[in-house]
Amino acid sequence: MAAPVYVVYNAVTTALTSPMAGTATSGTSGTVKTLLQIKPGSQKIRLVEWGYAFSSGTPSAPVQMELIETGTVFATVTSAGSVTNFNDTTGPSSLAAVGTSATGYNASAEGTITATRLLAQRLDFGPYYVQQWPLGREPEVQNGYSLRIRATPTSSAAVTVLCWAAWEE
Repeated sequence: MAAPVYVVYNAVTTALTSPMAGTATSGTSGTVKTLLQIKPGSQKIRLVEWGYAFSSGTPSAPVQMELIETGTVFATVTSAGSVTNFNDTTGPSSLAAVGTSATGYNASAEGTITATRLLAQRLDFGPYYVQQWPLGREPEVQNGYSLRIRATPTSSAAVTVLCWAAWEE
């Protein structure tokens, strides 16, 4: 039997009646914004996939997209995400903590980051990107640490991004 896999988007997905809108990046060139944050529960998580799509259309200037671990420093997220069982709908719920300083999206404050681990990075025009890791080579994030998908525009035009991460526990 496969390990349970969970997925979270930077949108609430529990009662979709229309397509997800995504989250706008900062409208200031060079200003980072966390679009999605995951706080593992009582055990580490093993990333299976992450990705994003520029839902407002192809950006006019590249956007720096990062998958990053920020240690125990969490962004303040304004909305809680919907962690969903991906491959086993009747399986156990994820242990990921959900809340304004845990798993969620659309950060209003980044926090004072003192240490990071860059897991993936792209300077991209879009329209979308997906990364999966070979089995046995997936990055892990320990419990109590923060996993973030961040966006930094290279122009003063905000771009709307729909992003997600999938992991096993």
